[in-house]
Amino acid sequence: MTGWKNIAGALVRIDAGSVSNVWGVNASANIYRYTGDDSNPWVQIPGALTDIGAAADGTVWGVNSAGDIYRYTWDSKHWINIPGKLTRITAGSSTNVWGVNAAGNIYRYTGDDSNPWLQIPGALVDIGAGADGTVWGVNSAGDIYRYTWDSTHWVQIPGKLTAISAGIKTNVRGVNSGYNIFTYTGDDEKAW
Repeated sequence: MTGWKNIAGALVRIDAGSVSNVWGVNASANIYRYTGDDSNPWVQIPGALTDIGAAADGTVWGVNSAGDIYRYTWDSKHWINIPGKLTRITAGSSTNVWGVNAAGNIYRYTGDDSNPWLQIPGALVDIGAGADGTVWGVNSAGDIYRYTWDSTHWVQIPGKLTAISAGIKTNVRGVNSGYNIFTYTGDDEKAW
């Protein structure tokens, strides 16, 4: 692929919150953190996850095959179970964590582990949250949405994708059903 450097390893999900906070999971649900050294790029982290979200501030969240939700704690280097069930999770920052469950319901983290999730109207299969509060999603039909943070909740953006990731408002990437990679242009009328 022109413009891309191949890094050794085999992952099915990856998230890069920053250059120094890159995490992934492989087909066996093993968890890996990028070392920053391309000659020895990955260190395995204990646990088993099927999806992972890494934020620019160091926040890391994940979900396992049963839908259980976990947050990584850097001080103890362990995963803490957070109540709820999700299939996808994304972390833009410690205060911008979102997920989608198996039914397509959308949830935003409240910041309170005893009552952690607020359901948001809509239905998605993938979701991406940025460090600046940006949130994007894709539904089962491939339709693309951006969260508005007002009573309308979501605005549809032209195009079709199967997966989406957001770093910040101007750094949104997506993949379509043909495995083509797209970047958001910043213009909703000519989005991709």
